[in-house]
Amino acid sequence: MDNSFFDELSMLGTENSVETSLLVEKVKSAMLKAMKRAYPECEDNMRVDIDPETKTFNMFLLKTVVDDEALDNSEINIDQARTIDPTAMVGGTVEVAVSPRALGRTAAQSAKQSIHGDLRSIHRANILSKFEDKEFECITATVTQVEPGRGTVTVMYDGTELYLFKNEQIPGEVLKEGQSVKVYVTGITNKEKKPIIKISRAHRDLVKRLFELEIPEIYDGTVEIKSISREAGSRTKLAVCSHDPNVDAVGACIGPKRSRITTIVSELGGEKIDIIPYSEVPEEFIARALAPAEVIRTTIEDPETRACTVIVPNNQLSLAIGNRGQNAKLAAKLTGYKIDIKPEQEIPSAETEE
Repeated sequence: MDNSFFDELSMLGTENSVETSLLVEKVKSAMLKAMKRAYPECEDNMRVDIDPETKTFNMFLLKTVVDDEALDNSEINIDQARTIDPTAMVGGTVEVAVSPRALGRTAAQSAKQSIHGDLRSIHRANILSKFEDKEFECITATVTQVEPGRGTVTVMYDGTELYLFKNEQIPGEVLKEGQSVKVYVTGITNKEKKPIIKISRAHRDLVKRLFELEIPEIYDGTVEIKSISREAGSRTKLAVCSHDPNVDAVGACIGPKRSRITTIVSELGGEKIDIIPYSEVPEEFIARALAPAEVIRTTIEDPETRACTVIVPNNQLSLAIGNRGQNAKLAAKLTGYKIDIKPEQEIPSAETEE
């Protein structure tokens, strides 16, 4: 077997993140199967030796020595046996080297398919073991390629290439090769065959995970993120509450001199983040969610359909609704209520009387 076999073996191992020793065992197993197909009468009397260090590859059949003509491949005549081993005796055994070519094209093809099948299985197991506990978590990857046409960004994480598609990127963000970015693993599909790791920088839970990483009080459970709504690249609203009366939830998230929130905003390319104190009282929570707008009154119209009406000062209407309705939409997603925002002047006089 020439050295190119071992070069290919090493390359296969590198490409599939498989140790050479494990790959050697897979090749041995495949070659033994091929030998059994080619020499079924020899059953288990065969051996494959592969040593990557000395670059030797040998296959042997263990044949019984007979004093007359061999009936099949499991036997060898004494005269022929003594050309291999001068001490051979009738009734004993000798090992006869087998050339890979002797296995025939079909057996060789079968062995190759078996090896590739094993490699796929190993690769699949490696990917799953690497990423199963990363599903729905935030990981730090390195940008390795930015495709100009479709805008797909290739990132590398722990030796595995992942693809950040255009629709999962933060709108307007320009990623550069060599840059470290945090991405959220939204899921693993096709687990039974070839696992696909889906990642995102636009998902709202990326922001949630960044807060958990950056704010110790969130990580240890003192401060809880109750809900989150996001328009990637533009604005995120985050509702938080504290389980310790001595800890201010909003203050913990902002940090001394805004240090904590600044780090997260920077990671998200300048995305604005509103931190809202959560309230168990829906009217109060809805009013807070519409920040920075002031709210005069909130009325729950229908608890079943979660519909409400919010009255704001006339000069606050556009602020409450926001550019392209963004503030109102984010507040609705944050609270789970359908919010109808009305200016103060539209209230009939009967309703304004106390």
